Amino acid sequence: MKTAFEQIQNDEGSSFRLLNQKVNANDFPWSYHYHPEYELVLVFDGRGRRHVGNHLSYYDNGDLVLIGSNLPHAGFGYDSIGEHEEIVIQFKDDFLGANFFDKPEMLAIKKLFERSQQGIVFQGATRQLITNRIKKLLNLSHFERLLELLMIFQILANSEEYALLNNQDTRYDFNQKDQVRLKRIYEYVEKNYQIPIDIKAAADIANLTVPSFCNYFKKTVNQTFTDFMNEYRINQACKLLATEKSITDICFECGFANASYFSKVFKAIKGKTPLQFKNLVMRK
Repeated sequence: MKTAFEQIQNDEGSSFRLLNQKVNANDFPWSYHYHPEYELVLVFDGRGRRHVGNHLSYYDNGDLVLIGSNLPHAGFGYDSIGEHEEIVIQFKDDFLGANFFDKPEMLAIKKLFERSQQGIVFQGATRQLITNRIKKLLNLSHFERLLELLMIFQILANSEEYALLNNQDTRYDFNQKDQVRLKRIYEYVEKNYQIPIDIKAAADIANLTVPSFCNYFKKTVNQTFTDFMNEYRINQACKLLATEKSITDICFECGFANASYFSKVFKAIKGKTPLQFKNLVMRK
């Protein structure tokens, strides 16, 4: 798997790009790619996969992530349910001039951009505040957008409601060998999650012994292979819970051996029981 380079053009009359797109989740591509522009991604609602650098996880009820320059990532609509809507803001580090962010007033924002090289997900009141401000950008003039974007950066820079997605010591370690190996592992999980998975089979695909594979996966993806498997299966279950299928059938179809364990893992990951989740999505 070769990570694709994406060429980005600024909006006409603007120093950055503002993209608002709605796509059907079934048509959303894998599109693991990189570009020199920083990227602020706001997903309005719903669930999907967050793949930034070596980090792979799932989000619920929308997402807000800042991605650093040349940090590989996939489209946030992958593995989502129904229509996926997002606003993406893309900009280069010098989009306001070569030394603009070296000014004393810009110190906090400059540190924010440095942290973004690990990928940052924002949460809580910060996410809600920034969500409202980003949505307003769509109706502003280019000049007003620029001023508002600086304010958005400042709010994010001063927020403590965030988590870094990649470890600092691995943030630049996105080499070709890792990309190929992780792609093989992900594809194996996608094809076999409905049946019991032998960790030795996964280790063989990665050309590693089982202990080495466990250490490699935890260090590279920042979670154990078992946790990754459970999270993947639960996300598939979320799609099926939006149908008329019974919870018991969904449990077994997603590779869980019994309903009790399925319910326990589901609640630990989603914060709701499968029944609560099903009632929620079926009302929409």
